[in-house]
Amino acid sequence: MTYIHLTPHERYCIAHMHMAKYSIRQIASRLNRSPSTISREVRRNKGILSPYWHDWAQQCADKRKAKPRHAKRRNHDVLFKGVSLWLKEGLSPEIISNRLRRDFRSLKMRVSPETIYQWIIRDSLQGGGLHRYLVRKHKYRRKQRRSQLKCQFKDRISIHERPKIVSQKRRFGDWEGDTMEGGKSKGGLATYVERKSRYLVAGKVKDGYSATFMQTSCQAFKPISDNLIKTITVDNGREFAEFKTLEKETNSKVYFADPYSPWQRGVNENTNGLLRRYFPKGCNFHVIDDKVIDQVVTKLNHRPRKCLDYRTPYEVLFKTKTVALRI
Repeated sequence: MTYIHLTPHERYCIAHMHMAKYSIRQIASRLNRSPSTISREVRRNKGILSPYWHDWAQQCADKRKAKPRHAKRRNHDVLFKGVSLWLKEGLSPEIISNRLRRDFRSLKMRVSPETIYQWIIRDSLQGGGLHRYLVRKHKYRRKQRRSQLKCQFKDRISIHERPKIVSQKRRFGDWEGDTMEGGKSKGGLATYVERKSRYLVAGKVKDGYSATFMQTSCQAFKPISDNLIKTITVDNGREFAEFKTLEKETNSKVYFADPYSPWQRGVNENTNGLLRRYFPKGCNFHVIDDKVIDQVVTKLNHRPRKCLDYRTPYEVLFKTKTVALRI
């Protein structure tokens, strides 16, 4: 049976019934709890010189809950050896944790995925090699540096204010934009994808300046008629700081997705994944000719898609047919 921690409301009830001289069994009966649970709660969380009180008890419980216990679990030799063996067989910490829960009823043989990762980090710091059995073989977690300067653009309009019809993909003219970077200081691509048809326009960007990015973006939209550009949804990168220029040149409205929410621009993210087959991470866009980029974009726009009932983005957007595939 899974143990359920006492709630703040239950601690409030325990405190007042305890002050009213209710017995431990009477309190347990009213709260539908085990008497040992109530006894342990009062003993562990009462003040040194004062009786049990719910506010203080909740603080003690929260402080105890925040204290890591992976070192205590690590001293369980049978558990640690079993986890280490499964790691060496290529199982992930999540699979190991849930398999232990399935195979053993004893709580002593339970361990969370986070605890297993803490063991691996501790092992690597001591010169061990358990991290080599992880998929990415990282010795420790990389810190996620999230800039606080994002989302500070003036007159920025959130994706939540975007017309609802955009989410339904029922009309043409709603685009998603992003940057596909090459290696460090090696340029990148400005990519825009029409949501309904998956049609792609892209252009090479030589540096990370916003003015350069907007110039490339406006140039990429030149072949598209104005009636096919209604909204553009982008992320919060600095390259979109001058988004007003894009709005003016394309006669559209730019909306910004929530920070760190790539699923809100899923069509663009998926298309960038297709582009990565031709331009892998770390590539140098400075030595890639514009004609090569145009050829790849054209190839993707004439590539049948399952989501389009195996039609091509070009066929869907321009309501025409392309040349039949060669066999």
